Amino acid sequence: MPKIFDTHAHYTDSRFDEYPGKAAALIEEMPAAGVGNIINVAVDTQNSLDVIRQARSFENMYAAVGIHPTEAWHEEGGLDGAMSRLRSLLEGKEKNKIVAVGEIGLDYHYENTDKALQQSFFEAQLELAQSLDIPVIIHDRDAHGDCFETVLKYPKVRGVFHSYSGSAEMAKELIRRGWYISFSGVISFKNAPRVREVCSSVPLERLLCETDAPYLAPEPYRGKCNRSDYITYTAQAIGRVFGISCEEILRITEENAKKLFLKT
Repeated sequence: MPKIFDTHAHYTDSRFDEYPGKAAALIEEMPAAGVGNIINVAVDTQNSLDVIRQARSFENMYAAVGIHPTEAWHEEGGLDGAMSRLRSLLEGKEKNKIVAVGEIGLDYHYENTDKALQQSFFEAQLELAQSLDIPVIIHDRDAHGDCFETVLKYPKVRGVFHSYSGSAEMAKELIRRGWYISFSGVISFKNAPRVREVCSSVPLERLLCETDAPYLAPEPYRGKCNRSDYITYTAQAIGRVFGISCEEILRITEENAKKLFLKT
C-alpha cells in the first residue's frame, strides 16, 4: 500500500480540540493509518509560527507559511510588516521545515471584500516565493479569472491550486505552465459532478490529493471533522474518475507531491 501524502491540512485549527489529546494525539496516529507526509498550512503570520512549531514536533509533517486572503486585513504593520515577518521565517526554511508559501490567493466569496488589499498581499507573497525559489499553495474562491491573471505575472513561480474549483480550460493552461491541480473531499460529493469532470481532464502527472482538514471531509464523513487518513476516500473518488485503483492514485499523488514540495 503506498503512503498517503496529504498536501494540505490545518492541524492548528481548534476543531481538533474535540479529539482526546487534541491534534497532537491524532497526528501521532497517522503513520499507523498509512499517512507518510502532511503539509501543515498556515493562514497568517501568527499562525505560521504555530504551524512551524507543530511541524517540528512530528517527523512526517512539513510547514507552509503565508497569509490567507481573508486574513490579510488584521496583519500588524500592514503589508510591509507582514512581509518582513514572513521573509524572516522563509529565510530559515530548512530549519523551520517550510516547503511552500501558503495558503495565499484571492477569495471573493464574501460581500464587501477588499479586493485591492487581497491583491496586494497575493502579489507580495508571489514575489517573495519567486525570490526564494519555493512553491506556493493557491487559495482561489470565486476569483478564478483574477487568480489566473495574477499568477501569469510571475512565470517563474510554480505550485498548486488547492481544492480546485475552476474550469477545465483554466486547469489546462495552468498545467501547461507547470502548475499542479489538487482535489479535496469535494470530489466525492454527490452534487459535485462538475469537479469530477474537471478532474478527468487533469494529467495524472499533475494531480495532487489533499484533505484541507479539518474541513471538506469526503463521503461518508461529509460535515464531520476531516483528518489525513480520510484522504483514502478522496483517492477512491478520483480513482473512479480515471478507472484506476485508490492505491494507484495514492502512489501517483505521493510521487507528484514529493517532486513539487520535497524536490525528490
